[in-house]
Amino acid sequence: MSILPPLPERMRPKTLDDYVGQEHLVGQGAVLRRMIESGQVSSFILWGPPGVGKTTLAKIIANTTRSAFHTLSAVTSGVKDVREVLDRCRAESTSMFSQGRPILFIDEIHRFNKSQQDSLLGAVESGTVTLIGATTENPSFEVIRPLLSRARVYTLRPLEAPQLSQLLNRAVTTDEVLSRRNVTIESTDALFRFSGGDARKLLNILDLLEQSVGHGEPLVISDKVVTERLQENPAAYDKSGEMHYDIISAFIKSVRGSDPDAAVYWLARMIAGGEDPEFIARRLVILAAEDIGLANPNALLLANTTFDVIKKIGMPEGRIPLSQCTVYLATSPKSNSAYLAVDAALAEVGRSGDLPVPLHLRNAPTSLMKEMGYGADYRYAHDYPGHFIAQQFLPDSLDGTRFWNAADNQAELKLAALQQQRWKR
Repeated sequence: MSILPPLPERMRPKTLDDYVGQEHLVGQGAVLRRMIESGQVSSFILWGPPGVGKTTLAKIIANTTRSAFHTLSAVTSGVKDVREVLDRCRAESTSMFSQGRPILFIDEIHRFNKSQQDSLLGAVESGTVTLIGATTENPSFEVIRPLLSRARVYTLRPLEAPQLSQLLNRAVTTDEVLSRRNVTIESTDALFRFSGGDARKLLNILDLLEQSVGHGEPLVISDKVVTERLQENPAAYDKSGEMHYDIISAFIKSVRGSDPDAAVYWLARMIAGGEDPEFIARRLVILAAEDIGLANPNALLLANTTFDVIKKIGMPEGRIPLSQCTVYLATSPKSNSAYLAVDAALAEVGRSGDLPVPLHLRNAPTSLMKEMGYGADYRYAHDYPGHFIAQQFLPDSLDGTRFWNAADNQAELKLAALQQQRWKR
Protein backbone atom coordinates (compact mmCIF):
# COMPACT_ATOMS: atom_id res chain seq x y z
CA MET A 1 0.00 0.00 0.00
CA SER A 2 1.51 3.32 -1.08
CA ILE A 3 1.87 6.15 1.44
CA LEU A 4 -0.16 9.19 0.51
CA PRO A 5 1.47 12.61 0.57
CA PRO A 6 0.25 15.05 3.26
CA LEU A 7 -3.06 16.81 2.69
CA PRO A 8 -1.50 20.19 1.71
CA GLU A 9 0.39 18.49 -1.12
CA ARG A 10 -2.66 16.49 -2.22
CA MET A 11 -4.71 19.69 -2.35
CA ARG A 12 -2.13 21.82 -4.15
CA PRO A 13 -3.98 23.48 -7.07
CA LYS A 14 -2.79 22.94 -10.61
CA THR A 15 -4.53 25.85 -12.36
CA LEU A 16 -5.35 29.48 -11.64
CA ASP A 17 -9.05 28.63 -11.49
CA ASP A 18 -8.37 26.33 -8.53
CA TYR A 19 -6.06 28.81 -6.81
CA VAL A 20 -7.58 30.40 -3.71
CA GLY A 21 -6.77 33.93 -2.57
CA GLN A 22 -4.60 36.76 -3.95
CA GLU A 23 -7.39 38.06 -6.17
CA HIS A 24 -5.55 41.38 -6.42
CA LEU A 25 -2.83 39.52 -8.36
CA VAL A 26 -4.56 36.62 -10.12
CA GLY A 27 -8.22 37.63 -10.29
CA GLN A 28 -9.82 38.44 -13.62
CA GLY A 29 -7.89 41.32 -15.21
CA ALA A 30 -5.27 41.40 -12.43
CA VAL A 31 -1.60 41.93 -13.24
CA LEU A 32 -0.26 38.38 -12.85
CA ARG A 33 -3.22 36.76 -14.56
CA ARG A 34 -2.77 39.04 -17.58
CA MET A 35 0.93 38.23 -17.62
CA ILE A 36 0.30 34.49 -17.43
CA GLU A 37 -2.47 34.49 -20.05
CA SER A 38 -0.30 36.46 -22.46
CA GLY A 39 2.55 33.97 -22.00
CA GLN A 40 4.98 36.87 -21.46
CA VAL A 41 6.12 36.29 -17.91
CA SER A 42 8.82 38.62 -16.61
CA SER A 43 10.93 38.07 -13.50
CA PHE A 44 9.32 38.90 -10.17
CA ILE A 45 9.50 38.25 -6.42
CA LEU A 46 6.56 37.09 -4.33
CA TRP A 47 6.59 38.55 -0.84
CA GLY A 48 4.21 37.28 1.81
CA PRO A 49 3.78 35.15 4.93
CA PRO A 50 4.02 31.34 4.84
CA GLY A 51 1.23 29.27 3.37
CA VAL A 52 -0.37 31.87 1.09
CA GLY A 53 0.51 30.21 -2.21
CA LYS A 54 3.91 31.49 -3.35
CA THR A 55 5.32 28.12 -4.44
CA THR A 56 1.98 26.98 -5.83
CA LEU A 57 1.65 30.10 -7.94
CA ALA A 58 5.13 29.61 -9.41
CA LYS A 59 4.27 26.01 -10.38
CA ILE A 60 0.97 27.06 -11.92
CA ILE A 61 2.77 29.66 -14.03
CA ALA A 62 5.25 27.04 -15.26
CA ASN A 63 2.46 24.59 -16.09
CA THR A 64 0.33 27.20 -17.82
CA THR A 65 3.15 28.59 -19.94
CA ARG A 66 4.63 25.10 -20.52
CA SER A 67 8.02 26.32 -19.37
CA ALA A 68 10.81 24.21 -17.96
CA PHE A 69 10.68 24.61 -14.18
CA HIS A 70 13.72 24.56 -11.93
CA THR A 71 13.65 25.14 -8.21
CA LEU A 72 16.33 25.98 -5.68
CA SER A 73 16.11 26.45 -1.94
CA ALA A 74 18.25 29.31 -0.67
CA VAL A 75 18.75 27.33 2.54
CA THR A 76 20.65 24.48 0.86
CA SER A 77 21.95 25.93 -2.43
CA GLY A 78 25.21 27.74 -3.09
CA VAL A 79 26.66 29.70 -6.00
CA LYS A 80 27.77 26.45 -7.66
CA ASP A 81 24.19 25.12 -7.61
CA VAL A 82 22.89 28.37 -9.09
CA ARG A 83 25.41 28.30 -11.93
CA GLU A 84 24.64 24.66 -12.75
CA VAL A 85 20.92 25.39 -12.98
CA LEU A 86 21.55 28.50 -15.10
CA ASP A 87 23.68 26.43 -17.49
CA ARG A 88 20.78 24.00 -17.93
CA CYS A 89 18.41 26.93 -18.49
CA ARG A 90 20.68 28.35 -21.20
CA ALA A 91 20.65 25.01 -22.99
CA GLU A 92 16.86 24.79 -22.72
CA SER A 93 16.27 28.36 -23.90
CA THR A 94 18.16 27.67 -27.13
CA SER A 95 16.63 24.25 -27.73
CA MET A 96 14.29 23.84 -30.70
CA PHE A 97 11.93 21.96 -28.38
CA SER A 98 11.68 24.85 -25.92
CA GLN A 99 8.07 25.91 -25.19
CA GLY A 100 8.92 29.05 -23.26
CA ARG A 101 11.64 30.73 -21.28
CA PRO A 102 12.80 28.44 -18.43
CA ILE A 103 11.59 29.43 -14.98
CA LEU A 104 13.91 29.38 -11.98
CA PHE A 105 12.01 29.40 -8.70
CA ILE A 106 14.08 30.27 -5.61
CA ASP A 107 12.37 29.66 -2.30
CA GLU A 108 13.44 31.86 0.61
CA ILE A 109 15.48 34.06 -1.70
CA HIS A 110 16.12 36.41 1.21
CA ARG A 111 18.58 33.83 2.56
CA PHE A 112 20.83 34.18 -0.50
CA ASN A 113 23.90 36.29 0.26
CA LYS A 114 25.12 39.06 -2.06
CA SER A 115 27.41 36.84 -4.16
CA GLN A 116 24.64 34.30 -4.67
CA GLN A 117 22.24 37.01 -5.76
CA ASP A 118 24.91 38.57 -7.99
CA SER A 119 25.24 35.25 -9.80
CA LEU A 120 21.63 35.59 -11.00
CA LEU A 121 21.95 39.04 -12.54
CA GLY A 122 23.37 38.14 -15.95
CA ALA A 123 20.82 35.42 -16.70
CA VAL A 124 17.90 37.57 -15.58
CA GLU A 125 19.18 40.60 -17.52
CA SER A 126 19.69 38.63 -20.75
CA GLY A 127 16.33 36.87 -20.50
CA THR A 128 17.97 33.44 -20.29
CA VAL A 129 15.70 32.63 -17.39
CA THR A 130 12.58 33.98 -15.75
CA LEU A 131 13.32 34.34 -12.07
CA ILE A 132 10.51 33.86 -9.56
CA GLY A 133 11.65 34.41 -5.99
CA ALA A 134 9.66 33.76 -2.83
CA THR A 135 10.34 35.46 0.47
CA THR A 136 8.70 36.05 3.83
CA GLU A 137 11.02 39.01 4.47
CA ASN A 138 10.84 42.54 3.11
CA PRO A 139 12.78 42.38 -0.19
CA SER A 140 13.97 45.97 0.20
CA PHE A 141 16.05 44.80 3.17
CA GLU A 142 17.10 41.39 1.88
CA VAL A 143 17.43 41.54 -1.93
CA ILE A 144 20.22 43.50 -3.60
CA ARG A 145 19.17 46.60 -5.50
CA PRO A 146 20.39 45.44 -8.96
CA LEU A 147 18.20 42.36 -8.67
CA LEU A 148 15.22 44.37 -7.43
CA SER A 149 15.57 46.66 -10.47
CA ARG A 150 15.22 43.61 -12.73
CA ALA A 151 12.33 41.93 -10.92
CA ARG A 152 8.99 43.36 -9.82
CA VAL A 153 7.83 42.67 -6.27
CA TYR A 154 4.28 41.43 -5.68
CA THR A 155 2.85 41.23 -2.17
CA LEU A 156 0.72 38.25 -1.15
CA ARG A 157 -1.76 38.59 1.70
CA PRO A 158 -2.83 36.18 4.46
CA LEU A 159 -5.99 34.30 3.56
CA GLU A 160 -9.20 35.54 5.12
CA ALA A 161 -12.11 33.54 6.54
CA PRO A 162 -14.09 33.21 3.26
CA GLN A 163 -11.01 31.90 1.47
CA LEU A 164 -10.15 29.50 4.31
CA SER A 165 -13.76 28.30 4.26
CA GLN A 166 -13.47 27.68 0.52
CA LEU A 167 -10.32 25.61 1.09
CA LEU A 168 -11.96 23.64 3.90
CA ASN A 169 -15.05 22.79 1.87
CA ARG A 170 -12.96 21.84 -1.16
CA ALA A 171 -10.76 19.53 0.92
CA VAL A 172 -13.74 17.83 2.58
CA THR A 173 -15.54 17.24 -0.72
CA THR A 174 -12.70 16.50 -3.17
CA ASP A 175 -9.74 15.01 -1.28
CA GLU A 176 -9.36 11.28 -1.89
CA VAL A 177 -9.28 10.59 1.87
CA LEU A 178 -11.60 13.20 3.37
CA SER A 179 -14.29 12.79 0.71
CA ARG A 180 -14.76 9.18 1.90
CA ARG A 181 -15.19 10.29 5.49
CA ASN A 182 -18.41 11.20 7.26
CA VAL A 183 -17.41 14.82 7.97
CA THR A 184 -19.52 17.26 9.96
CA ILE A 185 -18.53 20.92 10.18
CA GLU A 186 -20.08 22.44 13.30
CA SER A 187 -17.91 25.55 13.80
CA THR A 188 -14.73 26.93 12.30
CA ASP A 189 -13.65 29.87 14.47
CA ALA A 190 -10.88 27.92 16.23
CA LEU A 191 -9.70 26.26 13.03
CA PHE A 192 -9.39 29.58 11.23
CA ARG A 193 -7.82 31.29 14.24
CA PHE A 194 -5.12 28.65 14.60
CA SER A 195 -4.54 28.74 10.84
CA GLY A 196 -3.72 32.43 10.97
CA GLY A 197 -4.37 33.02 7.27
CA ASP A 198 -2.03 30.15 6.32
CA ALA A 199 -3.52 27.61 3.90
CA ARG A 200 -0.83 25.03 4.63
CA LYS A 201 -1.44 25.32 8.36
CA LEU A 202 -5.21 24.93 7.86
CA LEU A 203 -4.74 21.75 5.83
CA ASN A 204 -2.15 20.37 8.27
CA ILE A 205 -4.61 20.85 11.14
CA LEU A 206 -7.31 19.16 9.07
CA ASP A 207 -4.89 16.30 8.34
CA LEU A 208 -4.19 15.96 12.07
CA LEU A 209 -7.92 15.85 12.89
CA GLU A 210 -8.51 13.16 10.26
CA GLN A 211 -5.64 11.02 11.53
CA SER A 212 -6.84 11.32 15.13
CA VAL A 213 -10.20 9.69 14.33
CA GLY A 214 -10.48 5.96 13.78
CA HIS A 215 -11.62 4.52 10.47
CA GLY A 216 -15.38 4.43 10.25
CA GLU A 217 -15.81 7.04 12.96
CA PRO A 218 -17.36 10.40 12.04
CA LEU A 219 -15.00 13.35 11.76
CA VAL A 220 -16.40 16.36 13.57
CA ILE A 221 -14.84 19.78 13.00
CA SER A 222 -15.70 22.15 15.82
CA ASP A 223 -14.01 24.76 18.01
CA LYS A 224 -13.91 22.29 20.92
CA VAL A 225 -12.42 19.44 18.90
CA VAL A 226 -9.80 21.62 17.20
CA THR A 227 -8.66 23.18 20.49
CA GLU A 228 -8.43 19.82 22.26
CA ARG A 229 -6.47 18.15 19.45
CA LEU A 230 -3.96 20.98 19.13
CA GLN A 231 -3.38 21.09 22.88
CA GLU A 232 -2.57 17.38 22.78
CA ASN A 233 -0.13 17.83 19.89
CA PRO A 234 0.79 21.53 19.70
CA ALA A 235 3.60 21.14 17.14
CA ALA A 236 1.75 18.91 14.70
CA TYR A 237 0.26 21.66 12.59
CA ASP A 238 3.43 23.68 12.01
CA LYS A 239 6.63 21.74 11.71
CA SER A 240 8.71 24.86 11.13
CA GLY A 241 7.85 26.55 14.44
CA GLU A 242 4.21 27.60 14.72
CA MET A 243 4.83 30.32 17.30
CA HIS A 244 7.10 32.41 15.05
CA TYR A 245 4.47 34.86 13.84
CA ASP A 246 2.44 34.83 17.05
CA ILE A 247 5.46 35.74 19.19
CA ILE A 248 6.77 38.51 16.94
CA SER A 249 3.23 39.91 16.92
CA ALA A 250 3.12 39.85 20.72
CA PHE A 251 6.57 41.46 20.85
CA ILE A 252 5.58 44.30 18.52
CA LYS A 253 2.32 44.94 20.35
CA SER A 254 4.06 44.95 23.74
CA VAL A 255 6.58 47.58 22.59
CA ARG A 256 3.80 49.61 21.00
CA GLY A 257 1.76 49.28 24.19
CA SER A 258 4.68 50.62 26.33
CA ASP A 259 5.10 47.42 28.41
CA PRO A 260 8.88 46.82 28.70
CA ASP A 261 8.46 43.70 30.85
CA ALA A 262 6.24 41.92 28.34
CA ALA A 263 8.44 43.13 25.46
CA VAL A 264 11.60 41.70 27.06
CA TYR A 265 9.77 38.44 27.82
CA TRP A 266 8.77 37.97 24.17
CA LEU A 267 12.28 38.98 23.15
CA ALA A 268 13.64 36.21 25.41
CA ARG A 269 11.21 33.72 23.87
CA MET A 270 12.52 34.56 20.40
CA ILE A 271 16.16 34.37 21.49
CA ALA A 272 15.63 31.05 23.27
CA GLY A 273 13.84 29.70 20.20
CA GLY A 274 16.79 30.49 17.95
CA GLU A 275 15.18 33.38 16.06
CA ASP A 276 17.47 35.25 13.66
CA PRO A 277 18.69 38.28 15.67
CA GLU A 278 18.74 40.43 12.53
CA PHE A 279 15.04 39.66 12.05
CA ILE A 280 14.37 41.02 15.55
CA ALA A 281 16.59 44.06 14.96
CA ARG A 282 14.76 44.90 11.71
CA ARG A 283 11.45 44.82 13.57
CA LEU A 284 12.89 47.24 16.13
CA VAL A 285 13.87 49.65 13.34
CA ILE A 286 10.35 49.47 11.93
CA LEU A 287 8.82 49.96 15.39
CA ALA A 288 10.99 53.01 16.03
CA ALA A 289 9.77 54.68 12.83
CA GLU A 290 6.16 53.51 12.82
CA ASP A 291 5.14 53.66 16.48
CA ILE A 292 7.51 56.18 18.10
CA GLY A 293 8.48 58.41 15.23
CA LEU A 294 8.60 62.12 15.92
CA ALA A 295 7.69 61.69 19.58
CA ASN A 296 11.30 60.57 20.12
CA PRO A 297 13.46 60.70 16.96
CA ASN A 298 16.40 59.23 18.90
CA ALA A 299 14.55 55.90 18.94
CA LEU A 300 15.22 55.37 15.24
CA LEU A 301 18.90 56.20 15.72
CA LEU A 302 19.23 53.65 18.52
CA ALA A 303 17.31 50.99 16.60
CA ASN A 304 19.47 51.48 13.51
CA THR A 305 22.61 51.33 15.65
CA THR A 306 21.32 48.13 17.26
CA PHE A 307 20.87 46.58 13.82
CA ASP A 308 24.48 47.47 12.92
CA VAL A 309 25.83 46.19 16.25
CA ILE A 310 24.04 42.85 15.86
CA LYS A 311 25.76 42.37 12.50
CA LYS A 312 29.13 43.08 14.09
CA ILE A 313 28.98 41.04 17.30
CA GLY A 314 26.34 38.37 16.67
CA MET A 315 24.98 36.20 19.45
CA PRO A 316 24.95 35.52 22.37
CA GLU A 317 26.29 39.00 23.22
CA GLY A 318 23.78 40.52 20.80
CA ARG A 319 21.01 39.80 23.27
CA ILE A 320 22.20 42.78 25.36
CA PRO A 321 21.82 45.56 22.74
CA LEU A 322 18.57 43.93 21.63
CA SER A 323 17.28 44.16 25.19
CA GLN A 324 18.56 47.73 25.58
CA CYS A 325 16.79 48.85 22.42
CA THR A 326 13.61 46.94 23.29
CA VAL A 327 13.31 48.57 26.72
CA TYR A 328 14.11 52.02 25.30
CA LEU A 329 11.46 51.74 22.59
CA ALA A 330 8.87 50.33 24.98
CA THR A 331 9.37 53.18 27.44
CA SER A 332 9.51 55.94 24.79
CA PRO A 333 6.53 58.21 24.06
CA LYS A 334 4.55 56.92 21.10
CA SER A 335 3.39 58.51 17.86
CA ASN A 336 2.36 57.18 14.47
CA SER A 337 1.85 60.60 12.89
CA ALA A 338 4.63 60.14 10.30
CA TYR A 339 3.24 56.70 9.40
CA LEU A 340 -0.27 58.14 8.97
CA ALA A 341 1.07 61.11 7.01
CA VAL A 342 2.83 59.08 4.32
CA ASP A 343 -0.14 56.69 3.99
CA ALA A 344 -2.49 59.65 3.59
CA ALA A 345 -0.17 61.14 0.95
CA LEU A 346 0.05 57.79 -0.88
CA ALA A 347 -3.74 57.54 -0.85
CA GLU A 348 -3.93 61.03 -2.39
CA VAL A 349 -1.39 60.07 -5.07
CA GLY A 350 -3.54 57.03 -5.85
CA ARG A 351 -6.62 59.24 -6.22
CA SER A 352 -5.19 62.24 -8.07
CA GLY A 353 -2.34 60.64 -10.02
CA ASP A 354 0.68 62.49 -11.39
CA LEU A 355 -0.25 66.12 -10.80
CA PRO A 356 2.08 68.65 -12.44
CA VAL A 357 4.83 70.24 -10.36
CA PRO A 358 4.19 74.01 -9.99
CA LEU A 359 6.42 75.96 -12.37
CA HIS A 360 8.25 77.88 -9.64
CA LEU A 361 9.41 74.58 -8.06
CA ARG A 362 10.75 73.05 -11.26
CA ASN A 363 14.44 72.79 -12.07
CA ALA A 364 15.65 74.98 -14.95
CA PRO A 365 18.98 73.63 -16.24
CA THR A 366 18.54 75.07 -19.77
CA SER A 367 17.78 78.55 -21.10
CA LEU A 368 14.67 77.24 -22.86
CA MET A 369 13.27 76.02 -19.57
CA LYS A 370 13.96 79.39 -17.98
CA GLU A 371 12.13 81.12 -20.85
CA MET A 372 9.18 78.80 -20.23
CA GLY A 373 8.99 79.97 -16.63
CA TYR A 374 10.65 76.99 -14.92
CA GLY A 375 11.89 78.11 -11.51
CA ALA A 376 10.52 81.64 -11.89
CA ASP A 377 9.23 83.30 -8.72
CA TYR A 378 10.76 80.65 -6.48
CA ARG A 379 11.88 82.26 -3.23
CA TYR A 380 15.00 80.87 -1.53
CA ALA A 381 14.04 80.35 2.12
CA HIS A 382 17.50 81.16 3.50
CA ASP A 383 17.28 84.71 2.12
CA TYR A 384 14.42 85.55 4.50
CA PRO A 385 14.20 86.13 8.27
CA GLY A 386 14.01 82.91 10.21
CA HIS A 387 14.95 81.03 7.01
CA PHE A 388 11.27 80.91 6.03
CA ILE A 389 8.97 82.52 3.49
CA ALA A 390 5.44 81.35 2.81
CA GLN A 391 4.92 80.02 -0.71
CA GLN A 392 3.08 77.17 -2.42
CA PHE A 393 4.80 73.76 -2.47
CA LEU A 394 1.93 71.39 -3.35
CA PRO A 395 0.32 71.03 -6.80
CA ASP A 396 -2.35 73.68 -7.45
CA SER A 397 -5.31 71.37 -6.86
CA LEU A 398 -3.90 70.21 -3.50
CA ASP A 399 -2.83 73.60 -2.17
CA GLY A 400 -3.68 73.78 1.54
CA THR A 401 -4.09 70.00 1.96
CA ARG A 402 -2.81 68.61 5.27
CA PHE A 403 -1.23 65.17 5.45
CA TRP A 404 0.72 65.44 8.71
CA ASN A 405 -1.09 66.17 11.96
CA ALA A 406 0.81 66.39 15.22
CA ALA A 407 0.19 63.67 17.78
CA ASP A 408 -0.44 64.55 21.41
CA ASN A 409 3.11 64.50 22.72
CA GLN A 410 5.49 67.23 23.82
CA ALA A 411 7.88 66.97 20.88
CA GLU A 412 5.23 67.11 18.18
CA LEU A 413 3.11 69.78 19.86
CA LYS A 414 6.23 71.96 19.79
CA LEU A 415 6.66 71.25 16.07
CA ALA A 416 2.98 72.00 15.46
CA ALA A 417 3.25 75.32 17.28
CA LEU A 418 6.21 76.27 15.11
CA GLN A 419 4.25 75.39 11.97
CA GLN A 420 1.30 77.43 13.23
CA GLN A 421 3.59 80.40 13.71
CA ARG A 422 5.14 80.00 10.26
CA TRP A 423 2.03 79.40 8.23
CA LYS A 424 -0.48 81.26 10.41
CA ARG A 425 -2.68 78.17 10.43
